[in-house]
Amino acid sequence: MASVRVQKGDFDPGAEAEALASGRTDVGAVVSFVGYCRDEDGSLAALELEHYPGMAEDEIARATQEAEARWPLLGVTVIHRYGRIRAGERIVLVAVAALHRGAAFKAAQMLMDYLKTRAPFWKRAIRVDGATEGWIEAKGDDDRSAARWSGAD
Repeated sequence: MASVRVQKGDFDPGAEAEALASGRTDVGAVVSFVGYCRDEDGSLAALELEHYPGMAEDEIARATQEAEARWPLLGVTVIHRYGRIRAGERIVLVAVAALHRGAAFKAAQMLMDYLKTRAPFWKRAIRVDGATEGWIEAKGDDDRSAARWSGAD
């Protein structure tokens, strides 16, 4: 039911979300989130994202299984890019299909919170002046957002 892809190339968010509902009459909602690389007020040229091949996909698949166990979902797609991603480019897609919007929204939020805090990706900033910063840690706000999913919804 879930599709997890870790890839270097870009993706089409509309086509991916549409594919979750295409040809189905039981889907009542598709909720999607697309994350972009922002330029941080013009100071960031790109992010460099690395992952451990195989492990990243397996860990994201475990999170999608958790979401499917918590809510009555009809489909899930998670795509996360790696490599050099320039400011303004897409990084991540989470799309969730369900009978009702509530389950789709909650599952999409949980999956994004997971990706921000627990998925095995490492990122570092490449500044417009060419400087490369050290690896970026999850922010405290991200950890607090993820903590809400440790109990019942």
